Amino acid sequence: MPQLTRAPDLDVHEVPDGYIVYHGANDTVSYLNKTAAIVFEFCDGKLSADDIMERAAKIFESGTATREEIKACIDSLLKEGLVLSSAI
Repeated sequence: MPQLTRAPDLDVHEVPDGYIVYHGANDTVSYLNKTAAIVFEFCDGKLSADDIMERAAKIFESGTATREEIKACIDSLLKEGLVLSSAI
């Protein structure tokens, strides 16, 4: 199963409500809320999307609806190029 890892060349700044991430390769800035910041931190190259959803759901102590929101968050991070999916 592919592992998720943060993209290289990111300049990440923690702010009170999450992260501000500058992606130099794309010359873009992304604002991550606290939920997205937690999901982003799990993208360390060691975990799959399913593993990340499971761990994040435990943090938020929630059920299926939140798992869907976490999946949407992962999809958004992938689409924005902040997270990459790589086969092991």
